[in-house]
Amino acid sequence: MAEGIRLNKALADAGVCSRRRADELVFSGRVRVNGTVAESPGQRVSPGDKVSLDGRPVRLKEESRESCWLMLNKPVRIVSTASDPEGRETVLDLVPEPWCRRRLFPVGRLDFFSEGLILLTDDGELAHRLTHPRWHLSKVYEVLVRPERGEGSVSAALSLMRRGMTLPEGDRLAPVQVRVLSASARGVLLEMVLHQGLNRQIRRMCRDVDFTVLRLTRVAEGPLELGGLAPGRVRPLSSGEVAALRRAVGLPTGAARG
Repeated sequence: MAEGIRLNKALADAGVCSRRRADELVFSGRVRVNGTVAESPGQRVSPGDKVSLDGRPVRLKEESRESCWLMLNKPVRIVSTASDPEGRETVLDLVPEPWCRRRLFPVGRLDFFSEGLILLTDDGELAHRLTHPRWHLSKVYEVLVRPERGEGSVSAALSLMRRGMTLPEGDRLAPVQVRVLSASARGVLLEMVLHQGLNRQIRRMCRDVDFTVLRLTRVAEGPLELGGLAPGRVRPLSSGEVAALRRAVGLPTGAARG
């Protein structure tokens, strides 16, 4: 590590934020290296350098330290960010000992009223790949809906989703894999596989076909499945799961380090 690493990667590896967010922090002038305002996210830093964010020191990650990867089953009414200006409970508030001592951040988001699988880590390199559009992994959701125009409207609505939709906001959606898992007095349970990372995509699609979303749960992401993990509970990923994630985004499957 004689030549150091990029500043945005160093911030992400230190658990401060994602690499994309680190770019924004640097460009806004909030990051200093050895007392001088950093000018570029690509600036090289080494463990001996003094890095600070908003005047607070950032402890650079030691090269030998193993990264932490957790899976959380996020309940509803939990914010999927590292902090919340409104003081609401966040996904990091659910992390127990010993992992709560790590500087973790969530990989991607689930909205306030959605639940299910979300990843937490301090591995900046792998998190960057997982959130980059080039490496976007498929995500599987189970969505309980109430068709406001009756069950007879479901077939046509699903056909529209499978062809690809254009939302009123102008967003063009890629085709979505969708099928009916069950139907009852509670509603119609759909399985939806998304290959696109558009904000609130499922809720906006359902809005436009007159489906009321009653429950939205992410049950899989890439090679990972939520399985029987209880709501609000956290578990570490196995070495095999981390290796599978690394393969999925084109990284070598050696030691899971940032």
